[in-house]
Amino acid sequence: MRRLARPGSGRTQGNAMKTQRRRLLGWSIATAATGGLWRPVRAQAYPSRPVRVIVPFAPGGPNDLAARLIAQKLSESLGNPFYVENIGGGGGNIGMGQAARAAPDGYTVLIAAPNYVINPSLFDRVPYDPEKDFDPVTIAVSAPTILAVHPSTQASTMAELVALIRANPGKYSFASPGVGTPPHLLGELFRLSLQLDLVHVPFTSGGLAIASAVAGHTPVSFGAVPPAVPHVKDGRLRALAITSGRRTDALPDVPTSAEAGHADIAADIWTAMLVPAGTPADVVALLHREIVRLLALPDVKARLLSLGYETVAARPAASATRIRGELVKWAALIREAGLRAK
Repeated sequence: MRRLARPGSGRTQGNAMKTQRRRLLGWSIATAATGGLWRPVRAQAYPSRPVRVIVPFAPGGPNDLAARLIAQKLSESLGNPFYVENIGGGGGNIGMGQAARAAPDGYTVLIAAPNYVINPSLFDRVPYDPEKDFDPVTIAVSAPTILAVHPSTQASTMAELVALIRANPGKYSFASPGVGTPPHLLGELFRLSLQLDLVHVPFTSGGLAIASAVAGHTPVSFGAVPPAVPHVKDGRLRALAITSGRRTDALPDVPTSAEAGHADIAADIWTAMLVPAGTPADVVALLHREIVRLLALPDVKARLLSLGYETVAARPAASATRIRGELVKWAALIREAGLRAK
């Protein structure tokens, strides 16, 4: 037997359908009127859960400390934890490979250093494509580099050191934290561009490399500014040039390599934040905006300065341009020097 409709049910259903149509129409008009507002609305909801920050190095190094500072501040400002996960090994390749395979949803972030652009030329294979697998958020900070010598070395300028090495082929050596590290490549750039007979002595850490220079075993030193500063100020090392783009406040009287006539002998040790390629553009924009803001905070600037870092806060496009440029630069040098990772 057919069930009879209750009195008024047709009107109720009709009114409900009209109400629904009005709501849909109103939503459509609002969407059309606001157009581009949809993506920022989605970005405002990010992050809705914890964000993994992969640091492809062991804990405790300068990049790790900078990453933890940035992650802490992002957690505070965006309301969900940004937690650091150290995945060391393979010269950083293991952690970078894991980040490359992560979903492009904004919930995995990679903290990258110059090995990101060095390793593809240094290793036979790497588990990531530096030009295709990631989108830059920013090159956040950088540490200047320095050329220094033991005080017994008869050179007070970069030009005098070059003349001294040329007059004594094979006698002088420089220390580095290991094959393929930025200080090593900077030393190779110095050696090859000026056609010097200079011997490379690799160590397993920056601390051991600078200790060798302080002791005079390897009289020439290329490295990051922060660990060298105390030795320069105490007279245990003599600084000849800041091998970066500009002078550093830590050693304001030391000229740059460009001022010494060798602008091409330069490199920074930078820290970048990257996300898997295809991460929504509004999420990238939000992360960049927040990082720029927090890098300007007095307590953050003071802490980074104590680690030897200077603020860069480059835009995503500028970061991508620099990464592409350094890929080409270091690939050419590695080929010329015949370097391979062991």
